[in-house]
Parts: sequence; C-alpha cells; structure tokens
Amino acid sequence: MSLLTPDIPYGSPAFALSDDQIATVLDLVCRGAADARADIMPGMLEVPTTMVVRKAMRRLKKALGFTNLQIRGEHELEDMSTSDPSILGRIDITLQFLHQFGDEDAYVAVECKRVRAGDATLNGSYVTNGVHRFVTGQYAAGHEWGFMLGYVLGVPIEDVVSFVDARLRKAYGDPAALGLDTPHPASLAVFNSAVVQSGQHTIRLKHVFVDMLGAA
Repeated sequence: MSLLTPDIPYGSPAFALSDDQIATVLDLVCRGAADARADIMPGMLEVPTTMVVRKAMRRLKKALGFTNLQIRGEHELEDMSTSDPSILGRIDITLQFLHQFGDEDAYVAVECKRVRAGDATLNGSYVTNGVHRFVTGQYAAGHEWGFMLGYVLGVPIEDVVSFVDARLRKAYGDPAALGLDTPHPASLAVFNSAVVQSGQHTIRLKHVFVDMLGAA
C-alpha cells in the first residue's frame, strides 16, 4: 500500500508531486475503480461511471485515514484574466495534497475516458478529447504530472493500447509513446508518456487502464 508523504520540503512548487504521492493517486484510482465496478450498470455512460468511481475513491481515502489529501468532484476551469463567465473545461476528478491546499491552480488532474478494443471512436476520443487537453494546457497547465483513466469496456487491452499508442505518436511524436510501467494489482495496464504542453513545457502523463466491462 502506498503511503502519503506527510510534508513537502519548504520551497517546493505547488505543482510538484513526490513519488509517494504519484503512487498514492495510482492506488486510489485503481482500487476506487475496482470497488466501483459492482455498482456500474450495463450501458452506463462516462459521466455517471466517473461519479461512482469518485465516490468509491473518497470512501477508500476515508477508510485509509488520509487527512492530508482531498478528492474533489468535477473541476471547472475558468479564465481568471477576464470577466468572461464561460467555463473553459471540466476535469473529471481532481485531487489536492496538503502542499496544494489554498491554490486553485494546483491539483492532480484525472481525465476519464471509455475505451474498447476495435472501437475507433472511443479510442480516438481518448486522445483527441483527453490527452489533447493536457497538451494544449487546457488541463493541468504547468503541472509535472497528469493522469488518464481508461475505462476498458472490451478486451483485449493490447488492441486498445496499440491504437492509442499509434495515435499519440502520430499526433505528438515519439516522446508521447506509451512506455510500459509497473501495473497496479487492480489495473489491466499502466503506462507513462510525455507531451509538450503549450509548445514549451513537458508534462508527464500516467495512463491507467481499468476493467469496466460491466459498463459495456
């Protein structure tokens, strides 16, 4: 089980995450999705599925006694430089560690997308409506890490990964390719990639694929 780092050394940027914190997010996402699976109904769409997963993550966080971490609902992004009331986007799940409290721009973004072997529409959307929002800086601007959570509705997972990897390489170059990471026991697969955000900043993405066949 991953452990939270109780304090971040003075002077660390609010966007920074320790290895323990990255592992904690991965653990909560995977175990939360696994716990939520029993409550996922066939045909359930992405938004209600994410609501169930988020609630499961919060229950798990409470059971583990993590008081220096908060899990927030759908996070609305606003352009603070203008008086325009429009919303720039909504991140599915965000988490904040203690060193990020009080800074609305500091969070861990988890964008959720459904994927399925042989489904070019869903798998393509994972990139164009998921990863691309990190690339443009719409999500997690200036952050070191972001998370993509793939709800796998149909296997084999290798077909999904192959499609997504090819799309990432084509759109963002070889550095965006999926590099295999150590899987979590409650995941189907975990990968890392890196993309250039807003043409200047490199953000690393952790791609987590979990079994959601019940929602197919």
